[in-house]
Amino acid sequence: MNTLTLLPFIVLIAAMFLMTRSAKKKQQQANDMRNQMQPGSGVRTIGGMYATVKEASEDTVLLDAGPGVELLFAKNAIGAVLTDDEYNRIVHGIEHDLKSDADIVPDDASSLTEADGPADAAASDQAVDLGKKDAAEEPAADAKADPDPEPKADAEPEADAEAKKTDGGSDAK
Repeated sequence: MNTLTLLPFIVLIAAMFLMTRSAKKKQQQANDMRNQMQPGSGVRTIGGMYATVKEASEDTVLLDAGPGVELLFAKNAIGAVLTDDEYNRIVHGIEHDLKSDADIVPDDASSLTEADGPADAAASDQAVDLGKKDAAEEPAADAKADPDPEPKADAEPEADAEAKKTDGGSDAK
């Protein structure tokens, strides 16, 4: 037999070996994680339930899911063992802030400005109109801007042009 014909089989066997090796490695890491569980650890089950470990035996885990709720699970049903910060963030909504000594930004801007001076008091007394102009004021403003307006001599040609528009199908021959 030629070695070239054996090459695909060798590659296939090597790929299978590498895949099973990585799967075994992941399975061993999951077993180590489950064996390191201690009472008081926060866990997430493979079903997505968050609970606290109350007791851990060789094959089972007793979980405390809430006041008066104890559940018995197989150890294989534990999907992840969470850190205390992560468990508190997810279950209780408590954010652990590493920058607790940093300045706190206020919710409103009133504490950012100093309104103690007399100049600020005078500026706040004046009202600023940010609204639109009324329709009655606009023609008056146009009349002031153009003192000698020319009247339109032919208002009818525009109306005739509108009247002559058709759908285009009746005049075509």
